[in-house]
Amino acid sequence: MIRFGPAGIPLSCKGRTLRDGIWDVHDLGLTALEGQLVRTHVHERPAEPEEFGLTPHELVNDMVIEIVRRKRDKEQIIWNLDKEIMEGDTLVTLASGIARNYQELQYLKLTAEELDVELSLHTPYYMDLVSEGELCFRSMDAIRWGGILGRELGCSVITTHIGLYGEISQKTAMKRVKERLGELAKWYKKQGIKIPIGLELSGRNEVVGSLSEVIKLCKDLDGIIPVVNFAHYHAKEKGSLREPKDFDRLLDAVWDHTDGRFYTHFSGVEHEGGNEKRFTSIKKGDLRFEPLAEAIIERNQPITVISGSPLLEHDAMYMKVILERVLAKRVSKETKGNSKKDRAGSR
Repeated sequence: MIRFGPAGIPLSCKGRTLRDGIWDVHDLGLTALEGQLVRTHVHERPAEPEEFGLTPHELVNDMVIEIVRRKRDKEQIIWNLDKEIMEGDTLVTLASGIARNYQELQYLKLTAEELDVELSLHTPYYMDLVSEGELCFRSMDAIRWGGILGRELGCSVITTHIGLYGEISQKTAMKRVKERLGELAKWYKKQGIKIPIGLELSGRNEVVGSLSEVIKLCKDLDGIIPVVNFAHYHAKEKGSLREPKDFDRLLDAVWDHTDGRFYTHFSGVEHEGGNEKRFTSIKKGDLRFEPLAEAIIERNQPITVISGSPLLEHDAMYMKVILERVLAKRVSKETKGNSKKDRAGSR
């Protein structure tokens, strides 16, 4: 199946909640929505007496993502959201713009399934899995939180950027990234989170995430898939995506490392010297969607295309229209060809 949708709640949506976004995407004739993990805050507080005996899944006023329990001066972190809260526990809660509690997440999941809208999540856009500072640990936490929320929402992928090389070598950067992603992938598996972590191709030379780097990480680690951002790749490769065969080569390179469907981003892009400057609407950039549409139809493989354009849902619908036009032309051409063969055969 071919799905199109925006990276975030549609700009035209009157409400700004994920629920509003799901309905708006459906009403626009789109079938995918990438939620954004922004404005997330974590707080610690002691468990209240009325919460003793309940599980995090049952709480209505907070979204508890972990329970901290002390036993004989040792601190135990409990990630199982079906464990009962006990007296003396410290609750770690997550506040975000996605939902207030797990009941809301379950409702959003059911709504998306009913309306056939594929949900996914994107971690904050400034991520760092390379350095050894506080930002790296916060970035790893963001991927954990994304996994928890994504599991409840029924998401198809948790997409993330990787981070800057900084002052270290590529070899050192890749070693650190592999170790941290490996740790996260094992944590996902332990928590029963079956959603892949998607590594987005980078669009600048100082950012980890070239095609070869992402493929190597996907080869070496379970639970990691590539997320093809066509605009990023086009910029980094100095405008290389022009013909259907160019898109084909890129998609061929990552297919074996996907989970059976492509998850991608598309937008227009301004670039210079192998570096992305900014995203643009599709009509303004030199990255055209028509050649990709031809490649998609020819390949006949499942793909989700998320619009990262400043026009968000407008360009998502624009891509859908282009694909339908390309498909209609192909069907018309094949029909005419078959008609000629039939006439020739009847002579």
